[in-house]
Amino acid sequence: QVQLAESGGGLVQAGGSLRLSCQISGRTSSSYGTGWFRQGPQKEREFVAAISGGGAETLYADSVKGRFTISRDYARKTIYLEMNSLKPEDTAVYSCASRSLLYSGASVDAHSYTYWGQGTQVTVSS
Repeated sequence: QVQLAESGGGLVQAGGSLRLSCQISGRTSSSYGTGWFRQGPQKEREFVAAISGGGAETLYADSVKGRFTISRDYARKTIYLEMNSLKPEDTAVYSCASRSLLYSGASVDAHSYTYWGQGTQVTVSS
């Protein structure tokens, strides 16, 4: 059974940094795209960042480009989201998601992801 578990969320002041982690279990291969999405208060879920199975391709939402970095550690089967220069509008529940083994590329489309974590809360105070 594939499971994704996020951690690293919390409360931070504007301008601060956080690193989110997504531990993936139940998969024998790392050849699948993985992404981070977020849903703010009274907002729809939106794409944040994604990385391909091989790690060569990364995608970012315009709102986080230059501030957030997605990476993956194959040995630990963990996906990271390094978030710098945080803004109050970054406040949201952040969820990681992974695609099936058929899809190794990164994607901005939430519907293309098969497995989802429960999410971790990130709150940025002004």
